[in-house]
Amino acid sequence: MVQKLLDRKREKLPMKVLIIEDERDIAELISYNLKEAHFETRSCHNGREGLLEAQRYQPHLIVLDLMLPDMNGLEVCRQIKSHHKLKAIPILMLTAKGEETDRIVGLELGADDYVTKPFSPRELLLRIQAILRRSEAKPKAKEKEILEFGLLRLDEERFEASVEGKFIELTALEFKLLKYLLNNKGRVASREALLEKVWGHQAYLNTRTVDTHIKRLRAKLGPAGSYIETIRGMGYRMIERA
Repeated sequence: MVQKLLDRKREKLPMKVLIIEDERDIAELISYNLKEAHFETRSCHNGREGLLEAQRYQPHLIVLDLMLPDMNGLEVCRQIKSHHKLKAIPILMLTAKGEETDRIVGLELGADDYVTKPFSPRELLLRIQAILRRSEAKPKAKEKEILEFGLLRLDEERFEASVEGKFIELTALEFKLLKYLLNNKGRVASREALLEKVWGHQAYLNTRTVDTHIKRLRAKLGPAGSYIETIRGMGYRMIERA
C-alpha cells in the first residue's frame, strides 16, 4: 500500500492546456490531439469565459484564438499578461493568414508564439511542447507578496507601506527592515541578526544603528508603531496589540 502511494507521487501529473477558441470543431480537434499526447485540456468559446476559466483552472499554457465573438483576442492576451496570477502563463495564438499586424501586437503584449490557420495538428503540438520546455527552463521569479498585519499593509511589488489605508513614506532600508520583522512576526530578532539580514553586516555599523532605525520606523508607522516590541537584552519582535 505504501509503495503504491509512493509510485503515485512519482507519476508526473499531465500538463494543463486551456483552449480559448469559438469554433467548436477546431477546439475539439486541438483538444483531441493534446489528449492523445497526454495533456489535460479545457475549452472555452469566448473571451470573457476564457478569462474566468484561466483563473479557476490555472493552466500551464493557453491556446488563444484572436478572433472571438465577444472581445478581441488581443484584449484577452493583454488582460492575461497584466493579471498578477496569470501573467506567467505562456500563450500560443491562433491567427488567420492576413493578421500579421495582430500577430506582432500579440507578441509585443507577451504571447510566446503563434500558429496560422489552417494549421497542422502536429505542428501545433510541437510548438506547444517547445513553449513549455522553454517555460520550465526559465528560473522562477519569486512572487511579490502583499503582507498585512493589523493596521499595517506592505506591498512588495509597488514598494509601498500603509497604515489604516494611509500611505507611509519609507526609505529602502526602512522598508526592508519592516518586511523582515513582518516575515518573522512573533519571533525575536536580535540586533546582530537584523544587522546581518537587513544591512548585510557591514563592518562599520554597530547595534545602535538598529535602535536608531527602529525608533524612526515606529514614529513613521504611527498607531502601528507599537507593533514593534522591544525585548530587553535581546532585540525586537513584531506583535499585534489590541
